[in-house]
Amino acid sequence: MKLCSFTTAGRASWGLVTQDGIVDLGRRALAPSLRDFLAQGDLAPAAALAGNPPDHAFDAVQHDPVIPNPDKIICVGLNYHDHIQETGREETPNPVLFARYAGSQVGHGQPLVRPLESDQFDYEGELAVIIGKQGRRISEADALSHVAGYACYNDGSVRDWQRHTHQFMPGKTFAGTGGFGPWMVTADEIPDPSALHLQTRLNGEVVQDTDLSLLIASIPRLIAYCSTILPLLPGDVIVSGTPGGVGAKRNPPLWMRPGDVAEVEISGIGTLRNPVVGEG
Repeated sequence: MKLCSFTTAGRASWGLVTQDGIVDLGRRALAPSLRDFLAQGDLAPAAALAGNPPDHAFDAVQHDPVIPNPDKIICVGLNYHDHIQETGREETPNPVLFARYAGSQVGHGQPLVRPLESDQFDYEGELAVIIGKQGRRISEADALSHVAGYACYNDGSVRDWQRHTHQFMPGKTFAGTGGFGPWMVTADEIPDPSALHLQTRLNGEVVQDTDLSLLIASIPRLIAYCSTILPLLPGDVIVSGTPGGVGAKRNPPLWMRPGDVAEVEISGIGTLRNPVVGEG
């Protein structure tokens, strides 16, 4: 089952993505938002409406981030060996974490925004893990039972601002720099996220290509580690890390520029596609 968030005619809603379009579940009062629906703990009411005729064509709405209003977005850095090697950093015994804010994200088809202050706007294709069941100190063995589903993520990075200090956050949360979509595929359709394949493309050229089995800290490990720090809540998002091939480490560097189109495709999920614009 595929679930998405969107805005149409000035009204924010969420719905079930079918072959023919979107069944508007917000209009049917199942819950005010996808995050609220996940908190109810039962996806069956949405699945039961899969045979309904769509209310909107998929391309006729403004797509919002899959979860527009998460309590937290936890991003993981340096979680592939090839990315560690290209950055010249050392592998750490525990995951490298940093935060994003909801206001830094855009949905499928919406423009990624290169800020006025930089021309070093980089792509980072990643798998987003969306929590469906609250938990604290979740064991690795139980971790996947807390997952509602998975989506594609482009953790767009403003590299010079990222290097201002040893903290990543300034370059990781400029407005409009993170792409999140096109939808969430529910976890029952992806029993093993390590079996997925990720590819990032810029203007059709493959720039990142990896198997999720190559993650250093696996999805269960990330859930266990993050939930030790604070409770994970329905709608929380863990962005699991990017592989090697980032633009900053190419010679010459390959930055996202206005007019470009960035795509993150993950097998079993779909393709997140965003044009790139300059701010202002």
